[in-house]
Amino acid sequence: MDACFPGLLPEQLLVDLPEIDAQHEEIFCRIEALKTVCFESSHVPFDEFEALLGYFAMHFATEERIAEEAGLDFVDHARIHEDTLRLLDRALGEMVRGARDAHSFLRYCEYWFERHISEDDRLFIAALQTTDFGQSGGFWRNLELRA
Repeated sequence: MDACFPGLLPEQLLVDLPEIDAQHEEIFCRIEALKTVCFESSHVPFDEFEALLGYFAMHFATEERIAEEAGLDFVDHARIHEDTLRLLDRALGEMVRGARDAHSFLRYCEYWFERHISEDDRLFIAALQTTDFGQSGGFWRNLELRA
């Protein structure tokens, strides 16, 4: 697939945590690239859809790692991640069997992800900022170095 062009992540969805913002941007890039491929031809690159789900899983693991490092209770947020991966995996299986089309799958991914960032991730970042990690500045600098 084509390389991602920076700036695809809408400014209102930035959470001001470089590692997370970069991953959010990558997810939107992957969704856009899949939309382009699927709209330009009838070919559905199922391996790229699986790679998108793999990237979602990696991103969720990053958020969970950060929460653990900060000592946050992340059980509810992690449950959202688990439920989402299960739902997307099932929907991908439906696409493979021809029971769901790629376009509706991608529209759902994009809508769900935008809502997740604007609601769930914003709450996560706000909670993170109230921790000793968030207030000390050291935690944020370490995250910026990883990004």
